[in-house]
Amino acid sequence: MNTSMIRYILGYVLKIQSLLMILPFLVSLIYREPQGACYLAVSLIGMLLGMLMTWRKASDPVFYLKEGCIATSLSWILMSLYGCLPFWLTKEIPSFTDALFETISGFTTTGASILNNVEGLSHCALFWRSFTHWIGGMGVLVFLLAVIPLSGGSNINLMRAESPGPSVGKLVPKIRHTARILYMIYFGLTVLQLVLLLLGKMPLFDAITTTFGTAGTGGFGIKNDSLMSYSPYIQWVVTIFMILFGVNFNVYYLLLFKKFKNAFSMEEVRYYLLIIGAAIGIIFFNILGTAANAFDALTHSSFQVASIITTTGFSTVDFNLWPESCRFVLVLLMFIGACAGSTGGGIKVSRIVIMIKNIGKELNSYIHPKSVKTINFENKPLDSEILNSINIYFITFTVVFTVSLFLLSIEGHDLITNFTAVTATINNIGPGLELVGPTCNFNGFSNFSKYILMFDMLAGRLEMFPLLILFHPSVWKDALSQKFSRE
Repeated sequence: MNTSMIRYILGYVLKIQSLLMILPFLVSLIYREPQGACYLAVSLIGMLLGMLMTWRKASDPVFYLKEGCIATSLSWILMSLYGCLPFWLTKEIPSFTDALFETISGFTTTGASILNNVEGLSHCALFWRSFTHWIGGMGVLVFLLAVIPLSGGSNINLMRAESPGPSVGKLVPKIRHTARILYMIYFGLTVLQLVLLLLGKMPLFDAITTTFGTAGTGGFGIKNDSLMSYSPYIQWVVTIFMILFGVNFNVYYLLLFKKFKNAFSMEEVRYYLLIIGAAIGIIFFNILGTAANAFDALTHSSFQVASIITTTGFSTVDFNLWPESCRFVLVLLMFIGACAGSTGGGIKVSRIVIMIKNIGKELNSYIHPKSVKTINFENKPLDSEILNSINIYFITFTVVFTVSLFLLSIEGHDLITNFTAVTATINNIGPGLELVGPTCNFNGFSNFSKYILMFDMLAGRLEMFPLLILFHPSVWKDALSQKFSRE
C-alpha cells in the first residue's frame, strides 16, 4: 500500500482546509468577535502540520482504488476532527462530541444539528458552519485535483472514491481539467444564487450562508426557524437552486458547450424532475385545505419536496404536522435522493431507476426464459459489473442501515424517531420526524448514538465502501507489513 502518497494527500488536504479557515477569521474581524482568534490559531497550526506532511514528496506517485478510498476516508475524518476544533475551543459548542457531530454534519452536507439556539452563535461560527457545506458539497479532494498537479495516472481513483453516484467518468480527457470544470460550474451557480437572493433584499451575511447551505445541499440555517421567516421570493429562489444543485453536473457541462440535445435527453434528470413534480402534486392537494391559500400550499410543498429529495434539509414549515401521506412521501424522497454527479445525497435516482429496470428484466426472464434482454440506461447498455455493484451497494446500505437502527434502539427512543434519524443521517438530509423533526434537533441522543449517526453521515456521503474499507483487516495488515519491511 502506498502510505507515503496517502500521507502526502492528507497533508495537502490539511493545508487547503487551513487556508479556508482564514475566511471565518476575516468574518470575525468585520463583526469584531474575539472567537476569531481561535480560527486563526487553528489555521496556523494546521498549515504547519500540513507543510510537514508534504515536505517530502511521495516516492511513488501512483496509487490504486484501494489507496484512493483510504485517502478519501481519512481525509474526511481528518477534516472533521480538525474543523470542529474552533467550535470546541471557543466553547460555543462545549462538548467535543457535539462539536464533532456538527462539523461532520456540515462537511457531509447532512445538516443534522445538536444546537438548540443557532442564533446564539457568533457570526464567524455561523459562517464556518455553513461554509463546511460548500466545501463538502463538491468534495475537497475534487478541489485538490483541480489545483494541485498530482503526478501519476491514478487521479481518477480519488474522484471515484469521493464523487457520489454509481460511476464516475471524465468530462474531458484529463481528470484535472474535469475537476476544474466541475468547480467552475459549482462556483458559477453559487454566485448566481447569491445575486438573486441579494435582489430579494436578503441581508448579505444571510444570503452568503444560505447560498452555501443550498449549493452543498446541506441545510444549516442561521435562524432557529430555518427559512420560515424569509419572504416567498427568497423561498422560491432557494427551491429552484436546490433542484438545480441536485441535477447531474454533466448536464451543465453539456449546456455550457452547447450540446443541448445530449443535455435534455439525460434519462436520470427526466426521472428526477418527474419524481419532484409528482411529489409536489401529492403534497399540494393534501395540504391545500389547511394552508392559508393555494400559493402558500404550492410554496411549502415545492420547497419541502426540493429540500428533501436533494437532501438539503431546509424547512419553511413544520412538515412533522402534515398528514401521514405527506410524511410518507417525504420519507420516500429521503431514500431516493438527487442525481448522481450532483451535490445531493441519498441512494440516487439513477440507482433507483436501474434497480426497477433490473426487476423488470428478472420478471421477463420468468415469463420468457429463453429471451436475452439487456438493460439500457442513458441510451447505453449496462454491463453485469455495473449491475452487480449496484446490487451490492443496496445490500450494504441495508445492512448498515439495519445495524445502525438496532444500535439506536438500545437508547429507547420511539421507532419513528430512530428510523428517520438513521434515514436522515445515512442519506445526508438533516431533519427527520418526531423528536428529530424540522423544529427539533439531535441533541436528545446519547454520545454513543451520536457516534453511530456520525458514522452514518460519513458512510452516506462516501457511499459506504470508501469508509468501510478502513475496517478491512487486510488494509492494516498491508500497512503494518510495509512498515516492518522498511525497518
